[in-house]
Amino acid sequence: MEAAKRHGFSDMGVMLGRSMRHIFRSMDTIFTVCLTPVAMMLLFVYVFGGAIQAGTDHYVNYLLPGILLIAIASGIAYTAYRLFLDRQRGIFERFHSMPIARSAALWGHVLTSLVSNAISVAVILLVALLMGFRSSAGLLSWLAVAGILALFTLALTWIAAITGLTAKTVDGASAFSYPLIFLPFISSAFVPTESMPAAVRAFAENQPVTAIVEAIRALLAEQPVGNELWTALAWCLGILIVAYWVAMRLYNRKAA
Repeated sequence: MEAAKRHGFSDMGVMLGRSMRHIFRSMDTIFTVCLTPVAMMLLFVYVFGGAIQAGTDHYVNYLLPGILLIAIASGIAYTAYRLFLDRQRGIFERFHSMPIARSAALWGHVLTSLVSNAISVAVILLVALLMGFRSSAGLLSWLAVAGILALFTLALTWIAAITGLTAKTVDGASAFSYPLIFLPFISSAFVPTESMPAAVRAFAENQPVTAIVEAIRALLAEQPVGNELWTALAWCLGILIVAYWVAMRLYNRKAA
């Protein structure tokens, strides 16, 4: 049993290395993922920031959590795209004919998404620091933020896996990410929900992005997190579990 587990982890490592080589050979994917969120951060901080009443003297501190989520939502589109290409080219069938763990190829894409999105988040954090972002958070708070972002990435990545495994065209494989990118705009990511009309506010306060943004914002400011942390974790874990179950069923059905 232990040998089988080690063999499976080794296979996943090989698949991760394969996918990461594709990323590093075309670094434009990382730059493309970072470009739009960074441009939005510059626009909102230096153009709209003075007119937005967010209850803070440093609007970039308020804005950053939402920008990070937008970057992750953009990045997972490439996971669906790469999965679609592997499926279309018959790569999965070739791997399944080899003596490797059946799920290794799929997990390689998932882990690649986690690593590549972490790189994008690091780049955006660096730009935010240059723009004046500052945090009083300690090591544990930063680790909690990293954990939430990792869970959010995994949850969206498994949704991307579903799309990559079922899409009929390349455009369809990546288009699903557009609503996810738009979701932070109807949340507390850019402005407090108190300023929104009643119907919009009700939606904004009861969708996952607001809870995740508020939890990250409180952690970075070293403020009490309250129930937002548990709500954010519940959303991320709930989406992750359901998406993982559906994606694995689809993958096993196609691999049969």
